[in-house]
Amino acid sequence: MSWTRRGFLTSLGRVGGYSAVYIAMQNMGLLAVPRAYAGPPKLPAGSGKGRSVVILGAGIAGLVSAYELLKAGYDVTVLEARDRVGGRAWSVRGGTVVKQIGRPDQTCSFDEGLYFNAGPARIPTHHHAIFGYARDLKVPMEVMVNVNRSAGLDFGDKVIPERQAVNDLRGRFSELLAKAIDKHALDQELTGVNVEQLRDYLSDWGRLGKDGIYRGSPSSGFDPLPGGYDNPGKVLDPLTLKQMQDHGMYGPEPIFEEIFDQQAPMFQPVGGMDRISYALYEQVKPHVRLGNAVTRLRYAGKGVSVTLADGQKVEADYCICTLPAPYVAKLDAPFSKAKKAALARLPYIPGTKVAWQSPRFWEKDGIYGGLAWTKEASEIVWYPSGGWNQPSGVIVGSYSVGFNPGGGELKYEAMSADDRFTISRGVIERLHPGNSHLLDKPVTVSWRQTEWSMGVGGEWTPETRKTDYPELCRPEGPVFFAGEHLSYIGFWQEGAALSAHEAIAALQARVSSA
Repeated sequence: MSWTRRGFLTSLGRVGGYSAVYIAMQNMGLLAVPRAYAGPPKLPAGSGKGRSVVILGAGIAGLVSAYELLKAGYDVTVLEARDRVGGRAWSVRGGTVVKQIGRPDQTCSFDEGLYFNAGPARIPTHHHAIFGYARDLKVPMEVMVNVNRSAGLDFGDKVIPERQAVNDLRGRFSELLAKAIDKHALDQELTGVNVEQLRDYLSDWGRLGKDGIYRGSPSSGFDPLPGGYDNPGKVLDPLTLKQMQDHGMYGPEPIFEEIFDQQAPMFQPVGGMDRISYALYEQVKPHVRLGNAVTRLRYAGKGVSVTLADGQKVEADYCICTLPAPYVAKLDAPFSKAKKAALARLPYIPGTKVAWQSPRFWEKDGIYGGLAWTKEASEIVWYPSGGWNQPSGVIVGSYSVGFNPGGGELKYEAMSADDRFTISRGVIERLHPGNSHLLDKPVTVSWRQTEWSMGVGGEWTPETRKTDYPELCRPEGPVFFAGEHLSYIGFWQEGAALSAHEAIAALQARVSSA
């Protein structure tokens, strides 16, 4: 009997997990090539002449909507409650005042030229819409180091370099699968040729010995490092499967860079993630009204009337609402009961960051960008990508996000700023002993405590994708909806931009049919 591809991949997944299956599928040519990005909707020039649109929110979705509609001749007004554009694409710099609901204001005191991205901080290469706007608007981009094998992975009783975790896990799983092949323990048989090919592949992939046993790998690292003359170095003793299991290493860390949205290379705008938002803003600036919070929306004839916090009204033929779902759920608006109920049911996940200015002590440990994974509620330490070998940099001393089973995101979110700083400092001391005293000028942002944002983004389940998601995508009267939560790329700027494309295309279709 010969092995089917499905049977082979199923068995491989049982032993090697997602990482092994993913690589095998690539080699077998089974991964579909993504459909090419067609670009933003091509609205006919002048098609919007004589028609007005009010856009609620000047985040990426709102700015993209305004940019594209203006090119088609629409009369556009963008209303933004904040004194800045970009929404969650927010880069905090020296002088930035961080306001948190129910918390004292913080004023960032970073040195000139330093910043941290409080919200999105990386862009995958397949986010073609965002890349396209950056290219068209001449926003300089640079590589963002998302994964660094030199960064630490906290095992509880010790910190190991990520390269050791990744390569030892690969070696142990390869050894198990090789043993299963030799013992014919798999549920189907390979042909003689395929067995040999698979054995050779596993031997190379997992650095197995000729006997199929994993005894460590130079890819896992050395202690001491190889040097000159008679200094060959010593390969690290390999971790056992039990050690890795006991310390929860079967989580996302070893395969993080193989997740579709995390694959290298990643990019960032030079000087801060908000550079893209502000490049869009420069194109639509005369049409944007900052510091104008929306309190009420009504239908007026065939159009809309929007009331602002100061009592002023803005009327238009159409509206594109890009505000976060929790805010829209509470907005005084004549939306249907089904719409309001779906809005209210969509949870926005917590997300908290702590950032420090510091001398770049991590570079002395060979760490230039990337993430370190910890076992604390603060979760992730994020090293800066860029400014190599400069005197100072900004290290993100915690990045806690999501509702993870057994995680501490809610606990961390509820802490005072000082308590977050204490935990973050302690985590960095554990990763880099003797250096935490260098951390200075801390600032923290928690997104569910940030007015007008109310969380990192909307979290859908397979069930609510079927029920509530279509309802929230559906326009009501002259009102259309956009935002990252109305995409299958939630939490990303790309999702916000693509949802804006859908909204303006639907609006244009309405206009064309009128």
